[in-house]
Amino acid sequence: MKKVMMGNHAISYGATLSRVQVISAYPITPQTQVVELLSEIVADQKLKAEFIKVESEHSAMAACIGASSAGARAFTATSAQGLALMHELLHWAAGARLPIVMADVNRAMAPPWTIWTDQNDSLSQRDTGWMQFYCQSNQEVLDSVIMAYKVAEKVLMPAMIVLDAFSLSHTYETVDIPDQALVDRYLPPFDFKYKLDVNDPHTYGGLTTPDWYMEFRIKMHEAMDQALVEIKKEAVEFEKVFGRRYDPVEPYMTEDADIVLVTSGTAASTARFAVDQMRRKGKRVGNLRVRTLRPFPFADIREHLKNAKKIAIIDRNISYGYHGIFAQEIKSALYGHSKAPVFNFIAGLGGRDIFPETIMNIVADVKKMKKPEQDLYWVEVKR
Repeated sequence: MKKVMMGNHAISYGATLSRVQVISAYPITPQTQVVELLSEIVADQKLKAEFIKVESEHSAMAACIGASSAGARAFTATSAQGLALMHELLHWAAGARLPIVMADVNRAMAPPWTIWTDQNDSLSQRDTGWMQFYCQSNQEVLDSVIMAYKVAEKVLMPAMIVLDAFSLSHTYETVDIPDQALVDRYLPPFDFKYKLDVNDPHTYGGLTTPDWYMEFRIKMHEAMDQALVEIKKEAVEFEKVFGRRYDPVEPYMTEDADIVLVTSGTAASTARFAVDQMRRKGKRVGNLRVRTLRPFPFADIREHLKNAKKIAIIDRNISYGYHGIFAQEIKSALYGHSKAPVFNFIAGLGGRDIFPETIMNIVADVKKMKKPEQDLYWVEVKR
């Protein structure tokens, strides 16, 4: 069935099709419609699930941790300050190896107070042990929720579905809603081997000494490495079942490109449009969309950027006093593997639009330079 829906509702449908059993959330703009629709679906008995109303995002994650620990498929959603409030418990969920799935509608961090998009909220959580998937369409949002549960429950690590506020969350697109029977065949019920069970009592997550702490962390790291393998497997499997494919990175005309743009989220769609326009004028430009930030696809990044003469990374985020965050990651992956100069551009913070002209101007600036003349370039800033 095809339906025109906003990105927030695509999340809701993805969670419903995944047959989540516990939903716990606190409303925050621009995420609110995600849990509003889920509350209606549960109230109308279209989904057999517990909907837990809590007093904060911290409590929402705590409820998901409790539910997942007991073997339930748990879901929540949040944005910005709400995600920041969860920070302590994000570490707990990952350390406890709980395959919770959460949608984060990217919203810029305050102050100044804002409800529009950039990626600093989710990227502030990149080291907590959560997988992170950055989406560029409402269809991908729905599909990613289902895929995230499949991967998370295989490797026992939590996953975050990330989408741009308003550019996706409140924008309506045609979305193909898969048949429930197909989803059920693709995503079997969650069977948690290490769940809390009064009939088989165990303790998890208790005090450990320095003699063993590192071993727990090694297992988490290995699980994330395995997650990248599973993400690639599921990209193939999902395409077989549903006809759509989502790889960790998505190249577009990169094979012969002199300049390759690196983008994520909805900026990737704009970049592809701009690439088409520039190609018509004979400019050899390509785009590489990074979909999966954690686990980080080192080999894929290197492969798709190996022929680039120049690389321009467009970050919708900033690590203050350093660089854009995707740029940091990609530069580390390329170190010792590429001699192409890497240019880092910061654009679109706080929801400022990234237009095709913005992309084309970035390419024009890169063409003028043999190498970066400064570490960071701010795009379209008022002075």
